[in-house]
Amino acid sequence: MSKNKFIEKVEASQIKDNIPEFSSGDTVVVQIRVVEGTRERTQPFEGVVLGVKKRGLGSSFIVRKISNGIGVERTFQTHSPLISSIKVKRRGDVRQA
Repeated sequence: MSKNKFIEKVEASQIKDNIPEFSSGDTVVVQIRVVEGTRERTQPFEGVVLGVKKRGLGSSFIVRKISNGIGVERTFQTHSPLISSIKVKRRGDVRQA
């Protein structure tokens, strides 16, 4: 087995297939697994998607939310094991400036 085929096989086993289709401007809720000591809980992060980079296993997206009047941006790896679910709340209408 060549090195390239081996890498493709490993990546295919790690790619999640339950990710909904979303794009820039959509409002999403990302459920993040948080481990604190021996306890594990999920923490929601709701905001507007600023951008999506589709790069196979290295895919990522940026979500921006306003928390206590301060804008918070967070980059998520799409296929990360720390993300338990992604839900699209609202489809956005994006226009070019």
